[in-house]
Amino acid sequence: FSAFGSSSVFSSGYAPGYAKLNKRGGAGGWSPLDSDHYQWLQVNLGSRKQVTAVATQGRYSSSDWTTRYRLLYSDTGRNWKPYHQDGNIWAFTGNSNTESVVRHDLQHAVVAQYLRIIPLDWSEEGRIGLRIEIYGCSYWADVMNFDGQGVISYRFKMKKMKILKDVITLKFKTAESEGVIVHGEGQQGDYITLELRRGRLVLQINLGSNQHGSILGHTLVTSGSLLDDHHWHTVVIERYRRNVNFTLDQHTQHFRTNGEFDHLDLDYELSFGGMPYSGKPVSGDRRNFKGCMESINYNGDNITDLVRRKKLDTSGFRNLTFSCADSHTFAVFFNATSFLQLPGRREHSTVSVGFQFRTWNPSGLLIFSSLADGMLEISLNAGKVAAHVSVGQHPTSRVDVASGVGLNDGEWHDVHFLAKENFVMLTIDGDEASVVRANTPIHITTGGTYHFGGYFLRTQASPSQRSFQGCMQLIQVDDQPADLTAVEQGILGAFENVSLDMCAIVDRCMPNHCEHGGNCTQTWDQFSCSCDGTGYTGATCHTSVYEQSCEAYKHLGRASDVYWIDPDGSGPLDPFRVICNMTEENVWTTVMNNLPAQTPVTGSSRERRTVLQLNYSATTGQMTAVTGNAEYCEQRVAYACRMSRLLNTPDGTPYTWWVGRGGEKHFYWGGSSHGIQKCACGIERNCTDPKYHCNCDADQKQWREDSGLLVYKDHLPVSQVAVGDTNRPGSEAKLTVGPLRCQGDRSYWNAASFNTPSSYLHFSTFQGETSADISFYFKTSAPYGVFLENLGNTDFIRLELKSPTMISFSFDVGNGPEELAVRSPAPLNDDQWHRVSAERNVKEAVLKLDQQYRQVQPAPAQGHTRLELYSQLYVGAAGGQRGFLGCIRSLKMNGVTLDLEERAAVTPGVKPGCSGHCTSFGMYCRNGGKCVEKYNGYACDCSGTAYEGAFCTKDVGGFFEAGTLVKYSLTPEPVPVAASHAVDRTEVSEWQGPDTNLTQEELVFSFSTSSTPSILVYVSSKTHDYMAIVLQLNGTLQLRYDLGGLSEPFAIDLDQRNLANGQPHSVNISRADRDVRVQLDHYPPVSYTLPQASDVQFNLVKALFLGKVYETGQIDPVLIQRYNTPGFVGCLSRVQFNSIAPLKAALRSRVSAPVSHQGKLVESNCGASPLTIPPMSAATDPWHLEGGAGFPFNEERVIPDGVNRNSAIIGGIIAVVIFTILCTLVFLIRYMFRHKGTYHTNEAKAGESSDSPDTAIIGTEPNFTETIDESKKEWFI
Repeated sequence: FSAFGSSSVFSSGYAPGYAKLNKRGGAGGWSPLDSDHYQWLQVNLGSRKQVTAVATQGRYSSSDWTTRYRLLYSDTGRNWKPYHQDGNIWAFTGNSNTESVVRHDLQHAVVAQYLRIIPLDWSEEGRIGLRIEIYGCSYWADVMNFDGQGVISYRFKMKKMKILKDVITLKFKTAESEGVIVHGEGQQGDYITLELRRGRLVLQINLGSNQHGSILGHTLVTSGSLLDDHHWHTVVIERYRRNVNFTLDQHTQHFRTNGEFDHLDLDYELSFGGMPYSGKPVSGDRRNFKGCMESINYNGDNITDLVRRKKLDTSGFRNLTFSCADSHTFAVFFNATSFLQLPGRREHSTVSVGFQFRTWNPSGLLIFSSLADGMLEISLNAGKVAAHVSVGQHPTSRVDVASGVGLNDGEWHDVHFLAKENFVMLTIDGDEASVVRANTPIHITTGGTYHFGGYFLRTQASPSQRSFQGCMQLIQVDDQPADLTAVEQGILGAFENVSLDMCAIVDRCMPNHCEHGGNCTQTWDQFSCSCDGTGYTGATCHTSVYEQSCEAYKHLGRASDVYWIDPDGSGPLDPFRVICNMTEENVWTTVMNNLPAQTPVTGSSRERRTVLQLNYSATTGQMTAVTGNAEYCEQRVAYACRMSRLLNTPDGTPYTWWVGRGGEKHFYWGGSSHGIQKCACGIERNCTDPKYHCNCDADQKQWREDSGLLVYKDHLPVSQVAVGDTNRPGSEAKLTVGPLRCQGDRSYWNAASFNTPSSYLHFSTFQGETSADISFYFKTSAPYGVFLENLGNTDFIRLELKSPTMISFSFDVGNGPEELAVRSPAPLNDDQWHRVSAERNVKEAVLKLDQQYRQVQPAPAQGHTRLELYSQLYVGAAGGQRGFLGCIRSLKMNGVTLDLEERAAVTPGVKPGCSGHCTSFGMYCRNGGKCVEKYNGYACDCSGTAYEGAFCTKDVGGFFEAGTLVKYSLTPEPVPVAASHAVDRTEVSEWQGPDTNLTQEELVFSFSTSSTPSILVYVSSKTHDYMAIVLQLNGTLQLRYDLGGLSEPFAIDLDQRNLANGQPHSVNISRADRDVRVQLDHYPPVSYTLPQASDVQFNLVKALFLGKVYETGQIDPVLIQRYNTPGFVGCLSRVQFNSIAPLKAALRSRVSAPVSHQGKLVESNCGASPLTIPPMSAATDPWHLEGGAGFPFNEERVIPDGVNRNSAIIGGIIAVVIFTILCTLVFLIRYMFRHKGTYHTNEAKAGESSDSPDTAIIGTEPNFTETIDESKKEWFI
C-alpha cells in the first residue's frame, strides 16, 4: 500500500494504495481531488527493476477511467524521464470502461525504481479513475561513480595487443556534456576513443596509417544527442576487423573503418573514465568523464566486478563509490501555454537573474518582469539572447543588448543578467567574450515578480514574445537559487502547464530521418529536411529527381544528351552523369574514363610491369548498377605495338593483363571471349603471323595493333591494365581503353502479364519500416484490381485500381487505416502505360499518377511511425481481393527492382513480358515515323520519312554546290529477285508499276540559299506533264504545274518576299485533283485551284530532281533557260515527295535505292527549319544540365500608342545600317571560303537583324540557333 503515491486524493477511499489491478478495496481505485493535467499516480518498485509492460483499468463500478496517459520513470523519484517511442514522447491509449484491462508491452524495456502515470484524457461521464499493474523482472548491475578525476586502467596480459575483434558494452549517465569514456592507444598510432562532445557520443578508431599518408585509418562516427540529461544510456561497440556496429539506445550504425588494416594494436592498457595521460592521436584539453557507469564489459571481462574485487588500479580516485550520486538540478519544462511565476525583491534598484535553458526554437520569451515604471524582457531572437529594459516613456531610458549565436541548438546555455543604476550586463555561458555591457542613464525600481517561459496577461507593458518551448534549470532570482520544490508544493510562486523536475526535450534529427545527405533542421514540434544539391526530393529527401536510366529518358521523348541517372532510385547509390545516345535501334549509355587515347607505355618488364589505373566518371557501385541492368555492354581496347608482346601466345605467360570490375586479372583481349587467351585476330584467324594468336605477339619491328571489344559485362569495366614488355631497345607500346558503353535497361522493361483474376506473384516481405517507396507502370483494360499488397498483424500496405479513374494507396502503421486516392480526368483502363509512385515516411504519405496528379497526407504529429509487415508481398490478387488483369512492369520497392519475369515464368496464370508498347509510346515517333513493337520497348521506323534518329526528328539535308543535282527514279528498273531484298521496300512501295499516274501528291522540304535563280525540285514524266518549284531571280518562290490541257503551264507565285536571304524556309505543297494547298514557313496555308481546262492526272511520273534538271525527253524550255544554270547553290533538307525521301536516300548509301547524284553533295542541316518541334524549356525540365550552351529567348515587347516614335525611327535606321554592313561581311566571307571548299551559314541572330517578320521569329527560336551552330562549317573531302 505504501509503495503507491499520488498528487492528490479525492477522499480516503480513493487513496493510491487502492489502485491495484482487479482490486475492489476502498472506492475501487484511485481518483484525484481535481481532474486536471497536474495529477499523477506513482509506484515505488523498491529497487531498480526492468519494466516491460503496463496495464490499466478504470475505477471499479464507476464512470471514472483514464482514456490516455503518459508514463514517466526515474531512479530516485526526481529528474523524471518520459517514455519515448517512434521519436516522440509517447501517449498510451487507456480505457473506455471500468473493467476492461488494456495492456501495453513496451517497445523497449526501461530500468527504473519509480514509475509515474500522468493522465491526459479521461471519461467524459466521470473523472480520472485508475487501477494499474506493472510487469517486468529484477535488475542488478555494478554501479560506479566517476568524480572527473579517477580513471580505471584495464591492463592487458601482454604489453602489446594485436586485437582482431572487440566487444565493449557499458551504461552511463551524466549531467556533463564533455568527457572521455573509453580510451586506448598504441605506439604505432592505433587508437580507440569513446567520448562525449557537446552532449553527443563520438567514437574514433584508427587501425593504422602508413608513413607516406597514402593510407589514412582515422575514422570518426557520431551518435545520439542530449546525452547530458542524467539518465542512463546503453552503448555497445562490436568490431570485427574493419566492420563496426556502434549501438546507442537501440539505434545501431554499421560502418567500416578507413584504411586497409584489420588489427587494433594497443599498448599496455585500456582506460575507462578518461585518459591517464596526453595521448598521441588527439591533442588539446580532454576532460575526464564525470557521472556514473554500470555493466562495463570488455571482451568478456566484467570491468566493474574487477574494480569491486580490487583487481584493477583505481588509485586515481579520491573517493571511489559504488552508487550513483543524485542530480542536484531541478528542471522545468515549458510548452507554448506555460509560465512559471517567481517572487523577487520589490522596489529594489538592482535586477540580477540567472538560469540555464535549452531549446530548438530560434525565438521565445525567457523572462518578463514589470518594473515600477517600465519593463524587463529577456528573450531569444533568431538564436540570440536579447535583453530589453525600458523605464518611463523617454527614449533615452531604454536599453537593448544582445549576445550569443545559434543558442537554439538543444544544448544547455547559461544566462546571467545584471541591471542597476546606469549599468546593464548580459553574459552567456560564462564566457568573457560574450559579455555585453551598456552604460545608459537609467534608474530601475523592481516590481517584485518574474515570469519565466511565458506571459499571457494583457497589461500596458507587454513583451514582444509570449511563450517559450524548452527547458530551464538552475534558476536564480536576486542571486538566490529558486526553491522549485516549494513551487511544486504550492508554497511559493505559481505556474501553469509546466512539467516540474523533468526536461522532455526530443531531438527529432537524431536519428536523422533526412536521407541521402539531406540537412535536418528542427523546431520544438517538428523537423524538416533541406534536399538542396542532393539529387533527391520529398519530405525526407527519399525520392530521386532523376530517371533510372537512359532508356527511361528515351521513353519520355528525350533526345541524345548528357543526363543524370539514378539506377537504384531511392537506394544508397548517388546519382551520376552519363552520356545517353538515342539511336533508332538502341539506347546507349556511355561512361567515360580518364585514360587518353594512345597512351605511351615504356620501361615495363614482366618483373616490373607498368600499371595504368583507370578512373571513371562514376563509382564502382554506380558502374555495377549500369552493367547489371544492361542487356549488353562493350568496351574497346587497343594495344599498338612495336617489338612489344601482349599475351605471349600461344602458350606463354602473358606479358600484359587487365583487371575488371571484380578485381580479378584477365588474360584475354578485345575481340576474344572470356577465358580464351587470344586477341581478335586469333579468333578470326587472320593474325600477321599465324603462329601467334595476337599481332603483337609476333614481336615485329613494324607497328602492329591488337584491338577489339570486350563484351563480357560481368568483367566490365576495365579498371587497370598492367603492361610488361616495353623495356627492350626499340620496344614501344601505346594503349587505348575506350569508354564503357551499355545498351538497354532490363529492369525498366521487366514485366509480367496477369491473365486471370486469381493470378498473382509472391515475393519476400517488404522491408520499409520508417521509409518506403513503390513505383511501377501498369496498363489494363479492366476497371479495377489490386496491384500489390503486404500484410502484418494489424499493419498493411496496398495499392489498388479502385475504379477506371482512381488509384488508391492505403496503409496502416498502427494509427488506424489511412487512404490516399488520386483521380484521373481520363480513364486509366485504356490499355496504355501509366506510372504510379507511392511513398510513405515519418513525415507524410504521397501518391502520384503519371507524374501529374498528386495527393499528400501529413503523418500525425503523435503516433506510430514504423510499418511492421510479416506476410509475403503479393503482386496481383491475394486473400480474396479483386484480381488485377493486365500488365505491370518496372516494379521498384525502395529502389530495388523485383524480377517479375523470373517469377512469372514459373507461376500459372502469369506470363513474363508484355506486348503493346506502341499504344503508349507511339506518339514519340514524329514526322510520319512508324512505331515498331519490340520485346523490351519499341523503336521508331524512319525509313519512310525524310528524317532519322530515335524519334524521326533529325533532319537529313545536304549542301549543293553549283552543278550538283540529285535524281531519284520514280519508275525504277526491275531488279533481280536476289537483289530486291537490298532495296528499301518502303521507299519504292508506291512505284511498283512502270506506268504510274497521280491525282494527288504531297511535297515537303526546306531550303536556304542566297543565290538566284534556281530549280529547287522538279518532278518529270514520260509525257509533257511536270511539277516544279523554282526560285525566281528576285528571290520569290514559284510553283509550276503542267498536267496537260493548257497552252502554258499553270504558275503560282507563292509569296512576294525575297526568300534567297540565307535563312531556312519550309515549304509544304499538297494537291488533290484541282485543289492545291501551299504553306510557307509559319504562315497560314493558302489554297489554289487548277483551271477547269487543266487535266488533274499527273501521267507517267518518271523522276524527281533536286538542285538541277538533267533529263531527256520533253522539258519546259522556260525552266532550262531561266532557272537551270548554274543550278541551285545552298542547302536542301527533309525533302519528301509522298512516301519518297530522295535526299535521304542519296546521302544514306547503306540502303539500295534508285537514286544518283552528280557534283559534290555534302550532308548538312543548314537548310533545316527549326519550327517543327518546340523544345522543352529549362524551367520545366528537371533533367536540364547547367553549364551547357545557353540560348537566349527574346520576348517581343508590344509598344503601345503614344510612345516616342522618333526613337523607333532612329533605331530602325541604325538597324538597317548595321544589317547592310553585316550583309557585306557575309558576302565577302562566303566568297573567300567557297574557294576553299568550305560552306558558311551566316544567319541573323535575333529579330533586330532580320529583314522580314518570319526571320525575326526564327531568330528568337532557341532550337534554331542550336541547329545552325552545330554545322557552321562543312568540309568537302
